[in-house]
Amino acid sequence: MSEPANTDIIAAIATPPGRGGIGVVRVSGPDLTRIVEGIVDRPLAPRVATSATFRGAQGETLDQGIALFFASPASYTGENVLELQGHGGPAVLALVLNRCLDLGARLAEPGEFTKRAFLNDKIDLAQAEAVADLISATTAAAVRAATRSLVGEFSREVHTLLDRIVELRVFIEATLDFPEEDVAFVHAADVAGKIEQLQKSLDGLLGRSRQGRMLLEGLQVVLIGQPNVGKSSLLNQLVGEDRAIVTPVAGTTRDAIRSSVEVEGIPLHVIDTAGLRETADTVEQAGIARTWSEIGRADLALVITDARAPQHAGDTAIVARLDPTLPRLVVRNKIDLASLEARRSNIDGVAEIWLSAKTGSGVELLRRAILEAAGAEESTHDTFLARERHLRALSSAREFLARASTHLAPTSAPALELCAEDLRQAHDALGEITGAHTADDLLGQIFSRFCIGK
Repeated sequence: MSEPANTDIIAAIATPPGRGGIGVVRVSGPDLTRIVEGIVDRPLAPRVATSATFRGAQGETLDQGIALFFASPASYTGENVLELQGHGGPAVLALVLNRCLDLGARLAEPGEFTKRAFLNDKIDLAQAEAVADLISATTAAAVRAATRSLVGEFSREVHTLLDRIVELRVFIEATLDFPEEDVAFVHAADVAGKIEQLQKSLDGLLGRSRQGRMLLEGLQVVLIGQPNVGKSSLLNQLVGEDRAIVTPVAGTTRDAIRSSVEVEGIPLHVIDTAGLRETADTVEQAGIARTWSEIGRADLALVITDARAPQHAGDTAIVARLDPTLPRLVVRNKIDLASLEARRSNIDGVAEIWLSAKTGSGVELLRRAILEAAGAEESTHDTFLARERHLRALSSAREFLARASTHLAPTSAPALELCAEDLRQAHDALGEITGAHTADDLLGQIFSRFCIGK
């Protein structure tokens, strides 16, 4: 496919830093004969776990463990791979690794094993990224989504879309050879209808991919409001522990307090902030400035108000300063003091949750509303752990398809050359996801974020 992998031998410790029962040194390259002979000093049958003594330059024992040899191309990287599984102490692993380096290997760069797997056609680029995402996953739902991408389900859906675009491109290119009949050909084949179906399929994949990104990165949820409306109490209720100090004194919270919690498999990063009000206190002013900075980075804002004064001018002023594109929920807190029941209502299309952060009444309504407002309320059983670059590529392909359809308007003669060009660009945008059209500098950025040894 792209370019052949390097011909040198790489080695690295493949298990996490620190002490453990087992540690693994991984080696990959075209010819590992010298390393196998120098460390194990016995032939290794492919894919057979062999009890072995790992030896140093003078034949001394470095460790005892299991040696596994995977012959090319039936290995993770597509090259010959040797795994030396010994005891998981940092010092003993360093001895075994240094012995591999003395025998001709070099230290692997971050992600280099997986990069070689990609370059040797063992996996595509989306699957390679799924390896890192699976390691980084913090929830069971994120693990399942990353696994679906790792085994190629995401890539298969992308390739299905690519195949459908290719069929349309072939038809249109062929039609261009018969300009006198192009209108009849295009309408008879319902090219516009097929592009519309492609758009719908792409929209579905894009929606599931956006959900997957939330599984990986979570949602930044910022709590804002006037002082003493119960933001800190609500943070403690959402995360299930006392993370923020709660007092009746207004202005207690001076800095952003962060905590995380999992709701329906979605990590929520909840940020309690300083109360928003006019103040001459220099320290409080700094806290308020940080509050607005956190709001600028948030995925969702919870505007906390006092249920006893739901139309307070101070709350109106806060809402007026918010970016209109920022999703938000209005939380009417302290219903226990107002003798009100927990409920959900709507005002101007924005959900209102009436609750008590003190007693917990209505907090479950808020959790469900948070997921709904973020577009994460649907089942995640078929989502993929997509990255930002995947979303950009899918969105770009969607735009090119939409533009291609405009060239087939029934009120005018079809502009097939322009339609063909937009379909080509949609095809190239989708190809970036799996690595069919990916620049070398992007590959460097992607694999440099992997851990060494993977």
